[in-house]
Amino acid sequence: MKDLEALVGRTLDAIAASTDRAALEAVRVAALGRKGTITELLKSLGALPATQRKAAGATINDAKRAVTAALETRRVELEAAELESSLRSGALDVTLPGRGQAGGGLHPVTRTRLRIEAIFRQAGFTVAAGPEVEDDFHNFGALNIPPDHPARAMHDTFYFGDGRLLRTHTSPVQIRAMQRQGVPIRVIAPGPVYRRDSDVTHSPMFHQVEGLVIDRDISLAHLKGVLTGFVAQFFERPRALRFRASYFPFTEPSAEVDIQCVLCDGAGCRVCKQSGWIEILGCGMVHPNVLTACGVDPEGWQGYAFGMGIERAAMLRYAVNDLRLFFDNDLRFLAQFNRG
Repeated sequence: MKDLEALVGRTLDAIAASTDRAALEAVRVAALGRKGTITELLKSLGALPATQRKAAGATINDAKRAVTAALETRRVELEAAELESSLRSGALDVTLPGRGQAGGGLHPVTRTRLRIEAIFRQAGFTVAAGPEVEDDFHNFGALNIPPDHPARAMHDTFYFGDGRLLRTHTSPVQIRAMQRQGVPIRVIAPGPVYRRDSDVTHSPMFHQVEGLVIDRDISLAHLKGVLTGFVAQFFERPRALRFRASYFPFTEPSAEVDIQCVLCDGAGCRVCKQSGWIEILGCGMVHPNVLTACGVDPEGWQGYAFGMGIERAAMLRYAVNDLRLFFDNDLRFLAQFNRG
């Protein structure tokens, strides 16, 4: 009890010297905590004679109230100072230029799609669209894809419980266009498609553009001429094309088309696996069964079709080595395509 006044004085000095709420809390615990100095004095009252307890208890309680009041006052001061500091650091100078004035830009896949559309529009094609949720007939049956074809398997196609599916290519748009418009027809069908696939060069959702021409006296020579012109315009310089025999249920004959490597100009590099060629699309003459399914007489009409992945075309045009970069939403990557 003899040291109480000095103890209170030291405690009040420590409270005044606290520069943040953590330091202030440490002072409170040291004085008023379960083992604090003032708390210990209150616990020791039982050792005093009965005649002294009342006066000693009142004195200690007065000291406790003084310390508590000083703690509360200092807490309010520190909170006000912290708020002032926060407001000062976060102050906004309204005279500064605003942020976010730079305009956004088109995604590289969108840029590529629009470029492809523009090139084919110049060649007389129209752009068609169709539903992304399709039925079996338009996605498979009308395209001469037999019931046991691997493309129909559950591990390749997203099916709904009612038998409908997410389209695996944009060919159904061509079927619908032929049924709606009839022939002759010259159309491209760009849009998203869906397959159960995901790795460096594949995505469960990606974009395709497919083209269809049906008219009289159409031959492979017309197809080659259109594709040669498209490649030259798309890559802004002539590129050699190579047609390799292939198989697709909806075309006969069918071919896969390679172009001269856009990175090494055919000299051979890692991207083209030293071959000098890169596959870019598939094509062929429309199968008579497809024409028949659409109500078109294959004896009087012929045509060709082709299809390519828009992401793959974008990867070749912009020298991107990982398909997933297009979908990571990394603004540093995307901003490269919007300069100038």
